Amino acid sequence: MALSRVCWARAALWRSAVSPGPYVTRRLQIVHSCLALGAPRSSKLHLSPKADVKSLISYVMTKTKVISGKYHRFLGRHFPRFYVLYTVFMKGLQMLWADAKKARRIKTNMWKHNIKFHQLSYREMEHLRQFRRDVTKCLFLGIVSIPPFANYLVFLLMYLFPRQLLIQHFWTPKQQIDFLDIYHALRKQSHPEIICYLESVIPLISDAGLRWHMTELCTKIQHGTHPAIHEILALRECFSNHPLGMNQLHALQMKALSRAMLLTPYLPSLLLRHRLKTHTIVIHQLDKALAKLGIGQLSAQEVRSACYLRGLNSMHIAEERCRTWLGEWLQISCRLKVMVFAEAELSLLLHNVVLLSTNYTGIRR
Repeated sequence: MALSRVCWARAALWRSAVSPGPYVTRRLQIVHSCLALGAPRSSKLHLSPKADVKSLISYVMTKTKVISGKYHRFLGRHFPRFYVLYTVFMKGLQMLWADAKKARRIKTNMWKHNIKFHQLSYREMEHLRQFRRDVTKCLFLGIVSIPPFANYLVFLLMYLFPRQLLIQHFWTPKQQIDFLDIYHALRKQSHPEIICYLESVIPLISDAGLRWHMTELCTKIQHGTHPAIHEILALRECFSNHPLGMNQLHALQMKALSRAMLLTPYLPSLLLRHRLKTHTIVIHQLDKALAKLGIGQLSAQEVRSACYLRGLNSMHIAEERCRTWLGEWLQISCRLKVMVFAEAELSLLLHNVVLLSTNYTGIRR
């Protein structure tokens, strides 16, 4: 009897220790309700992370555009001259990046399909040629920027010498016209020297008929007359052999021709000859591709660029007259035998930069 009472007492004490009181029970109910309410929200966040990332990115992009717009308005209002330079520089970077991507696509396509440069279309060939020249011109800035803190010097040089150091992407519209006029004036200074050299070699021409044609051509150009196509083509044999063949040109004549082609003349004779050959062959390949495409397919800007490359200052000549002159150039170029590993008639196409452009003003005579 006493033993059973002791057992009942222990059982009562155990139930009182295990069962929670009213305060503990209320706390547990609150915790369970909070967990139940918070469960759907946390599951929603974990089930759609992409939507959250996209909304965050769109929010950041929107804020960035708003801040950029305010910054541009601030520059345009308080620093108008700097804002013009800043806008041109940013647009130039975008155009240069787009040119780099396009050049990479062209080179990748050439590699995949085993296509040579002369097999490309006219626009692809011209894009690669111009992009290579732009990259070469930017190479100096890249080398100067290598030392620490040299980028500040680079910005100063770019501001002081934009024509010499920057490509056309970073020129203002007014600078494009002014700088191209300056370049043409520099190459036009070499025209009299080249014509005088042609006069000096007339006695060395063996054929009497070729001597007469050369004398007439030089006289007409010196008197301000634009030569006809047949008058230039009549001298094909003269420029194929001695004394005006590509390998017979003297160093001074090659330097003058380099200035006429906007190439540096400060190189040894061997390098000058090689560079003139390479540049002229590329122009002839462009001419063949352009003849296949047709001048009528070119835009006004493409026509002016093509004329300027071949020696004509097309910035102040009407578009139709530029197309006429370009047609004359193609008639001469496509009749010449210009090959990669031979100099046949290569010198005539090189001198044609001077012969066909010296007196052409776009005015009918």
